[in-house]
Amino acid sequence: MFQFDQYLGFIAFLTIVTIGFWLLIFLITFVVPYWIGGSLIERLKEIKAAKKANQS
Repeated sequence: MFQFDQYLGFIAFLTIVTIGFWLLIFLITFVVPYWIGGSLIERLKEIKAAKKANQS
């Protein structure tokens, strides 16, 4: 069936694929929304500061 080195290669491949899958899930669910939300908050602060500067 499998030789020992083929078995280790298969296990390494599965490990890399699994790590990549969970990294992708983490990025999609946490990092990207955090990044988008932070950029929106910063943009709103800039708009608010520009309006305040124009009023003065």
